[in-house]
Amino acid sequence: MARYIAQFMKGVLGENGHEAEICQCSVEIEASNKAHAAELAKIKFCEAEKLKNWRLHADRVHVTDAEFTSWAARYSRSDPI
Repeated sequence: MARYIAQFMKGVLGENGHEAEICQCSVEIEASNKAHAAELAKIKFCEAEKLKNWRLHADRVHVTDAEFTSWAARYSRSDPI
């Protein structure tokens, strides 16, 4: 399985009248593809924020390949540290 980073983005209007996109949360997910990663990330985000619908706190989910795996994924029990 591949590792992905899912970012939950929200468009907000600043005091200057310009819209900016703010990252509400970033989640590292292991999944078979980007679509599956997005669905798993939505579930994880809702659980963490105690929401029934992720759209209450974000407008979109942006999923990218993880450049680096997490520490736990890089080292197995047999690898020396």
